Amino acid sequence: MNLQSFRTSTMLSIPVLLFSLLSSCGKGDNIPSPSGKDAAVKSSAIAALAAPPATWQEHWFEHVQLLNRKFYDDDVAVYFDNDVSSSVTWPNTYMGDVWRYTKGLYGSFGSDPRLFAIFHTGKYSGGHPSTYFDASHDNRNVIDVGSNSTSAWLSGTGNDLDITTHEVAHIVEGASKGYHNSPAFGIWGDSKWAEIFIYDVYKGLGRTADATRWYNLVINGSDNFPRAGTQWFKNWFYPIYQLGGSAGLNKYFTLLAQYFPKSGQNYSRAMNMGEFVHFWSGAVGRNLKAQATTAFGWTSTYETQFNQARATFPGITY
Repeated sequence: MNLQSFRTSTMLSIPVLLFSLLSSCGKGDNIPSPSGKDAAVKSSAIAALAAPPATWQEHWFEHVQLLNRKFYDDDVAVYFDNDVSSSVTWPNTYMGDVWRYTKGLYGSFGSDPRLFAIFHTGKYSGGHPSTYFDASHDNRNVIDVGSNSTSAWLSGTGNDLDITTHEVAHIVEGASKGYHNSPAFGIWGDSKWAEIFIYDVYKGLGRTADATRWYNLVINGSDNFPRAGTQWFKNWFYPIYQLGGSAGLNKYFTLLAQYFPKSGQNYSRAMNMGEFVHFWSGAVGRNLKAQATTAFGWTSTYETQFNQARATFPGITY
């Protein structure tokens, strides 16, 4: 999947997620000011890494706003359009925390270490990602989120956190380990990978209350793919997360980069269900056929694909 074409609705696609985008508190374009030895280290790091542009003209989809940089450090650059409240500052810390955790687990995403986080108020409801592979957003790792509400982003809680983290999940699936595209997107769709990514981020950042809140939101969710009534989080991702944790999530992408067919830096095709189960089995070190049967059902086609995947990718063991 090419993430340039991906769009997320304002509300994450979970039936029990019933609240809309809110908003939070913030300040202007500034960098934290440490003192003493820390100040010297910070000053050296900033000098080595060029400042992101003070303004950024949008030129993608229907977006035409001149964005203003409100905050940056070595890990994140936050941009608002003119209608976002200047009181919103939670992205300065939260998006930096998410991006540092993401890079610490999945590795770097191109030569620019920053996540560019764009916020809109009163327009562009929903969100989309872009990656350093994509010229559409000037080859930056980007999350771009908006809300039709005129009071968007004031809370910095709940869906404000969920939707921004959701978009980072798409950067991971579309650009981790130095390769572009998401071979599994046709299987798990918009939000299924994002659900476990969000849960792991909250756990990894020690946000226990958010992890519990998110778990309660998604545990009983169901979808009509690959069959009606599929409970992706309950019967697939959460059980394998219990087996492999965050290391298992990362290993899936490591195995993908190591073995899955590529053309240059792009994955060259989509994966099928048998390959999907094989790669995730390798990620957690256990044959997941029985778990896949519980989650998705098991057809003769899946069986053929699974056996072929084991023959095609024998380096993946469990």
